[in-house]
Amino acid sequence: MLQNFFDLMEAYARADDDDNRAAIDGEVWETYGVEKAVFILDMSGFSRLTEKRGIVHYLSMVRHMQLVTKPIVERYGGRIVKFEADNGFAWFEEVSKAIQAAVSINIAFDAMNLMTQDDLNIYTAIGIDYGRFLLVDDRDFFGAPVNTASKLGEDIAGAGEILVTANAMSHVPESAGLKTESETFEISGVTIEARRILY
Repeated sequence: MLQNFFDLMEAYARADDDDNRAAIDGEVWETYGVEKAVFILDMSGFSRLTEKRGIVHYLSMVRHMQLVTKPIVERYGGRIVKFEADNGFAWFEEVSKAIQAAVSINIAFDAMNLMTQDDLNIYTAIGIDYGRFLLVDDRDFFGAPVNTASKLGEDIAGAGEILVTANAMSHVPESAGLKTESETFEISGVTIEARRILY
């Protein structure tokens, strides 16, 4: 299936007219298109720590993050798509579940950090969006919600912060009772309306 996705990408690149490209585009979205919540986690403060303690220390902490994060994501019905370096990529059917998982992850690390030296503390920054994207065999995903969640989680959110797009928040029922702060961010020529989750 993954090979078929890359075959379609090659066919699109070689297509000689707009009608062929439109047909391939339609097939790609028909086969791989989904509408879900995207969750992207980034570990904070590791450039300085790697410089101070070395790559083995850094990699051991990345692995610890993965071991803690995966079961929490799954507990809330999410699915890990991949881990890359100090990032975690996942999807959820519901935005509220993605937010609950994010809060639980931060609470778990806050508790663990109370019992470790500063150089062993783990802090995460998390971005969440919702929308239509391409999910390729649960091994990778592509699209606007992935890009936006990535910008929030990797580039904008600070240690311990959870940023959710206004669009994603519109899919959370008011009965969830979430407390948030509104924020507007400009990054790479894009304006992102977001909410910071308060917990």
